[in-house]
Amino acid sequence: MEALLISTGVVALAEIGDKTQLLALILAARYRKPVPIAFGILIATLVNHGLAAWLGALAAGWLGPDAMRWILGLGFLAMAGWCLVPDKVEDGPQAAAKAGAFLATLVAFFLVEIGDKTQIATVALAARFSSLLLVTAGTTLGMMLVNVPAVLCGDGIARLAPLKLIRIAAAALFAILGAMALLGLDFGLLGT
Repeated sequence: MEALLISTGVVALAEIGDKTQLLALILAARYRKPVPIAFGILIATLVNHGLAAWLGALAAGWLGPDAMRWILGLGFLAMAGWCLVPDKVEDGPQAAAKAGAFLATLVAFFLVEIGDKTQIATVALAARFSSLLLVTAGTTLGMMLVNVPAVLCGDGIARLAPLKLIRIAAAALFAILGAMALLGLDFGLLGT
């Protein structure tokens, strides 16, 4: 359960103001069909994060615990820095622009998520926790918690949330996780 909750929280925070959230806003404005867009986000994220979690679990099996501790710690610290850099709307792909809402969302989200901070976080979380399924479910849930309201409420959400403060909070969370990993501390933040 810890893997699910931490994965959900980390990815939800990292996703706020991310290029995929901006893409969700653009798709919502372009197509005005929230249900197919939400399903496109769900399927793209499940596939993308499932593959990322599998890669993370595979890497954890290949490397010893000491190497993983350093890789995870430094990786989370790098993610903290990355969270402080705002994404731009023009970072999204234009290839699926003429497709329907579901297909355009599926293709665009899958492609934009490749190498994104939430995908890299998924790799690191899967390497840290032994449950590929719970990490994938958690990171997907985190993506949905942030992107579905963006699709449903569009631009009003972007005006309510101070993105700079949210980026700082996400960076702080990644920095804490990185420091904990480097110090060899357990991620049992929730008392589980």
